[in-house]
This record gives sequence, structure tokens and C-alpha cells, in this order.
Amino acid sequence: MVELVAQTPRTKSIALELPGWYGHRAGQHVDVRLTAEDGYQAQRSYSIASAPEDAGVVITVERLDDGEVSPYLVDELRVGDELELCGPLGGYFVWEASLGGPLLLLAAGSGVVPLRAILRHHRVVESTVPARLLYWARALDDVIYRDELTANAFGDSVDIRFTLTREQPEGWRGWERWTDMELLQEVTWPPRERPLIYVCGPTPFVDRATFSLIALGHEPGRVLHVAFGPTGV
Repeated sequence: MVELVAQTPRTKSIALELPGWYGHRAGQHVDVRLTAEDGYQAQRSYSIASAPEDAGVVITVERLDDGEVSPYLVDELRVGDELELCGPLGGYFVWEASLGGPLLLLAAGSGVVPLRAILRHHRVVESTVPARLLYWARALDDVIYRDELTANAFGDSVDIRFTLTREQPEGWRGWERWTDMELLQEVTWPPRERPLIYVCGPTPFVDRATFSLIALGHEPGRVLHVAFGPTGV
């Protein structure tokens, strides 16, 4: 482990040096296993935040107060410590240029992590596929990768939007709404254009967004989704 970068008060990116790493696809994850002195083990999955073309591998971890792994990774881990990893894993929630688009990415909270990897890959390969990210967060201070996402760092073919559900800065002109069919209809392409949609975040968010998109006429096979334990947005 070579670098730690605080993203939000509860979230930290961990840059890893992995000898023998043979590469990954944008959207994959790794399993991290911790072993206590008494032999007790805890293992959790974390999405890879870096593109396949980036130097090194980065994961971004949100601290869950009742978690067994994330509090250690966010609060206790230090540069030079070693971690036990397994991966890369997963072939379902991945994107590469050959899959086309339009590409709609829907994220809540730390669900933005694998979608950031997809956006970075989209930029590196100079894809012309139109892409749009809609990111739900409680407040602007909770936006992971805030500087990167607000700096138009991914090129003119990528449209990034936010909805802040609990606290908005003065003069905020973005959305303030939770997930609803009207908002999804505003942000996505019509079903006839067959957008490829990736949804990632807490289970209630993913379920509601996925069911709503299918109800709006989008093909279930083109609405890919990954959910994790509940964290309020």
C-alpha cells in the first residue's frame, strides 16, 4: 500500500502496489481480507476506482460505523501496511468501448467508485460514446472525487450532474431530489436509443432506480446494477 487520500470525512482512497497484477476491467472489484491476532477473519468486497490503464490500483472505502473492515481501512491503515487481496473479480458490471452506449451511470454515495473507473477508462481510450453520470449525495462535502467530477476532467462527451438530497450550498442550481421516475426520465435517453445503464449504490436506491427504469421501458438486460448495504443518501 503506497498512498492514502481522504476523499470525504468518511471516505478514503487507497493506492496499492500489487506485484504480479495482470490487469482488470473497468467496473470490477477486489476482496479485502483482514486477519486478527486471534485468527478471526473478515472479508469485504471493494470496487476498483482506477481505470485499467492507470498506474497502480486504487480502491475507495467508505467507513461504516458498524463495519468489520471499513473502519480499519479508513482510520487505522498506514502507508507501508500490507493487505490481503483477491481479484480482480466480476465480469457483469464492466464496460469497455466495444460495448457502446449511450452510457448512463447512476450512483449514490460510494456507488460512484466503479463508475469513476468506467469514466476514466472512457477518457483514456478516447471513446466518443456519449456518457452521463447522475450522482446522488447528501451534500456537496459528501461527493467522492469532487474535484475530478466538477472539473470537466472526462471530456466533452461526458455529462456529469448531481442531486444533493439533504443540504445544498447557497445558489445551488442542481437537483435536490431523491430517486423518482420523473427525474430518471429527465436524465436518461429514450428507450428506443437503447442506452446501456449502470446503477450502483445502497440497496434501496438500486432497487428503486432499476425498477423505475424498467417501468419506463428500458430493456432489463441493459440495466446493470450492483447494490450494497444501506447507507443513507
